[in-house]
Amino acid sequence: MNRAGGGPGDRAGGSGPVLRAWPWIFGAVVVVELVGVAFDLPALQWVAKPLLAPLLAVRLLAVRRRWELVATGLVFATAGDVALLLPGTTAFLVGMGCFLGTQLAFLTAFLRHRRAPAVVFAGYLALWAGANALLWGRLADLRLPVLGYSLALSLMATAAAGVSRRAAVGGALFLLSDLLIGVGAAGVELPGRGLLVMVTYVAALHLLTHAWSERRDGRVRPAGRTVEMATADHVL
Repeated sequence: MNRAGGGPGDRAGGSGPVLRAWPWIFGAVVVVELVGVAFDLPALQWVAKPLLAPLLAVRLLAVRRRWELVATGLVFATAGDVALLLPGTTAFLVGMGCFLGTQLAFLTAFLRHRRAPAVVFAGYLALWAGANALLWGRLADLRLPVLGYSLALSLMATAAAGVSRRAAVGGALFLLSDLLIGVGAAGVELPGRGLLVMVTYVAALHLLTHAWSERRDGRVRPAGRTVEMATADHVL
């Protein structure tokens, strides 16, 4: 986007090819990752998962034309994705710490937009308290890390609701994805949990970054967009 006042159609020519090719590249990486998760193929996950957040950052930068906190959050998400590909509690805690950086970066960016309704904050706070109460007895040494991380996540989801409806859905899906991870950490296994975690996570990042890229002068851009933007929106 031309920050001097032009609209999305005023981009320099270099970003057009990037945005036209991006849906196909991102879609292919998502498919590889989901196949890897569904069929428990670690090699495919190692190939695809570390590319998800960077590809979203590429699109975000192609549209926004400057580095922002949401892009910083995607850097943290990349590090967290890599950490969570490794086994063990230490890797899990490192991954959680990286994603805490993601939540705090997103939260700070979203709060600069506008505040969500108080009822949204109350609802997410109640969900945070209830979920932690239910899982508390099963989390053992992970109790306090999960408590702190899930609070930051809930606040991010609340703040996302103040950006746009698309961002609100993205925030809710991010919370759902990590709630499923927390359920697994508590020793509760659900059929297809791993695949559902990944689907909701990818959708969450996709929606949040796209919602942020659509902002203009403190508002979300109206439905009319360039052909490049409309094409990129059809990935998920």
